[in-house]
Amino acid sequence: MNTNNKENKQLFNPSRLKLARIRRKLTLKELAEAMGLSSRIVIEYEKEYCLYEPTTATVAAYSEALRYPESFFFGDDLETIDPSTVSFRSLRRTKAADQHAAIGAGGLGVIVASYFDARFNLPLPALPDMRDTAPESAAEALREEWHLGKKSIPNMVHLLEKNGIKVFFLSENTVDIDAFSFWKGNTPYIFLNTKKTGERSRFDAAHELGHLVMHRHGVLKGADIEKEADAFASAFLMPKENVLAVKMAVPTLEKIIQLKANWKVSAFALIVRMRNLGGLSEWQYNSLLRDASAKGYRYGEPGGIEREKSLIIDKVLSMLQSEGVTLPVMSKKLNIPLDELSSLLFGVATISGGGHSSPTRPAPLKLV
Repeated sequence: MNTNNKENKQLFNPSRLKLARIRRKLTLKELAEAMGLSSRIVIEYEKEYCLYEPTTATVAAYSEALRYPESFFFGDDLETIDPSTVSFRSLRRTKAADQHAAIGAGGLGVIVASYFDARFNLPLPALPDMRDTAPESAAEALREEWHLGKKSIPNMVHLLEKNGIKVFFLSENTVDIDAFSFWKGNTPYIFLNTKKTGERSRFDAAHELGHLVMHRHGVLKGADIEKEADAFASAFLMPKENVLAVKMAVPTLEKIIQLKANWKVSAFALIVRMRNLGGLSEWQYNSLLRDASAKGYRYGEPGGIEREKSLIIDKVLSMLQSEGVTLPVMSKKLNIPLDELSSLLFGVATISGGGHSSPTRPAPLKLV
């Protein structure tokens, strides 16, 4: 524990400083310039065994530059996320700073999840280990395990939460990070980027679910595992029997748009799934993709669905608010900036007022 035995006083923690910096996507040089310090001093303060304890004025300057409360920089080490266990689909397009910032959000999510778990009896993880299982088989087996049959999934986020997966959101200012997932001990986490369409977000959620069940505790690097997770998501959202039951003498984009509502997926996802199952010839597949691209469907489609939201977060926050624990109060309790907290919980960078809005009247959760 990072405390002073003599005075029982918490000391400045360099790892917390580094997390705040990467969340704000600042280099050491940029942070030094913002604070009016030399880069050498700032580098020294981030070392694991820092020889200097920053002055009160320096901590205040860090707080102002990084928009993190001064209290955040003191205390025990935070839970760290091993970068090798986190998968980013678009590695060539994704900047290192964006990757590091997203992983930092994962660490903050673990703090919030631990706070919720300490106060409420939430669903326990119910994910089988399907390492070395083919994606199609894994998707079918998980549907059977979760008693889904062949029906369409009404809400992916609610399904994940029901089976003990912690779902949080990202309001990162980049579309290159679709989503990411990881295991922390025996707890699975998924983070979804709110810059995506509702259909794309559902597919991202299913893609990350594929990583959690097929690549558990593995090193998530390489194109092969991304293809496997995509294949899993496609099979999980669009069961083979249901898709093959669709008969189109002359496939058209208009018919695809009508059909996609059955599974709440994008037209592109359905076209790819039908081709992979032999429901479309190569010529039909390419023709449909050209038509969809020409109409701009890669960025939005007719009949789009709303982005799915968390049910558990709404329930938990309603219970806490009834006890007077509003979002600003929770922010102070956890020493996490309000914008970071509202981003994780709602996918927005800021939130007005002292509470939150909920679309439905949630059922109460059992307090621990």
